[in-house]
Amino acid sequence: MQHQYRSTGSAGFTLIELLVALAVMALMTTMGWQALAGMQSAMEGNRSHNDAVLTTEAGLNQWTADLDAMQEIPQTRSLDWDGRALRLTRRSAQQGDGAYVVAWTRAERAERAVWLRWQSGPVSTRESWQAAWGAAAAWAQGAQASTVNALAGNASSIRPAEVSITALSAWQLFYYRGGAWSNPLSSAGAQNAAALPDGIRLVLTLDAPHPLAGTIVRDWARPTLLGATP
Repeated sequence: MQHQYRSTGSAGFTLIELLVALAVMALMTTMGWQALAGMQSAMEGNRSHNDAVLTTEAGLNQWTADLDAMQEIPQTRSLDWDGRALRLTRRSAQQGDGAYVVAWTRAERAERAVWLRWQSGPVSTRESWQAAWGAAAAWAQGAQASTVNALAGNASSIRPAEVSITALSAWQLFYYRGGAWSNPLSSAGAQNAAALPDGIRLVLTLDAPHPLAGTIVRDWARPTLLGATP
């Protein structure tokens, strides 16, 4: 009996073709990861840019809100600038919560200069206001939290809180008094140093890589001058 064998041609890859295909796939995978990494880096850069802008804008808005809410209390200071920090007394947004002492300054944190805001807890008596006012000054001079708490008297009712706004190269303040802008510490137009100025000009200098690097100017006018309710 005679057997017949039919030969079938193989359609498989040769070893060289398989190696070439693997090399191409590896190259495409590498290029894909590089493109993905570039997209992720761009997204992170945009997010960081937006966060820096929004944080700075929020700080400026808070600055304006603090000035708008200044409260004049008899025989106390509503506003004080000593060349290093601005302290002010502001009313609470909630009725019946008393007043707050707020301070703004530029100081070193984590080896960089930043713009900082500090706020006391609510104060309802002259003694608690004096303690918070002194605590704000001590904080601006670089006192530690324990020292600030001790100056504030009752740490449970007056909780010093520091918020870092943005890296800051320099800042300046000018008061509008007597129809002109001047240094708050100068005697020009300041017959009554305790009186609130008609306006306050804030000048911030931001360095790169901040997206708003350069000089930012924010002017504030006393609401009563505009006929608004303070």
